Amino acid sequence: MRIEELASRSWYYFRIGYNTYLVFLLGYSSTLVTVYYLAIRNIPELQSLFQRFWLFAVLATVIGVPASVMIGWVHMKRSSLMKAEIDIAVEANPYYYKLPPGYWKDAAFPVYLKTLRLVRALSEKANLLTKEEEAEIDELEKKLKILLEGGYLGVPRRKLDL
Repeated sequence: MRIEELASRSWYYFRIGYNTYLVFLLGYSSTLVTVYYLAIRNIPELQSLFQRFWLFAVLATVIGVPASVMIGWVHMKRSSLMKAEIDIAVEANPYYYKLPPGYWKDAAFPVYLKTLRLVRALSEKANLLTKEEEAEIDELEKKLKILLEGGYLGVPRRKLDL
């Protein structure tokens, strides 16, 4: 593995681990501590309700977790924000426009191309194809060849050199 690739992968793993786990836990506990010691401790009515930090932390968790689940569900299922996120990810991902290495490039698509050629040969032998169908098959064969040679179909917004 090249040093640049190792560095890029390490940077990605660092961001995932840091953002998803460390910052989440630190942010959650920091918010609880900040709210309790700067807000609740200075408001006598709330201080009488939450005399101990652990009580506040448990109640905030019991209310906060289901509330967060509901907000996440609304984000994923009921808002247009998720669609926008996916649209952006698709536009930026070159593998929506070319074949990923591995199974798809080395096994699945060669089988598709071979199947297309065999169906064409059988259909031509039985005189079943119209000129339009032959043109469609030609076009599909061209596209499969482009993909198998590492080319792109369509135009990604950001063409990465992969």
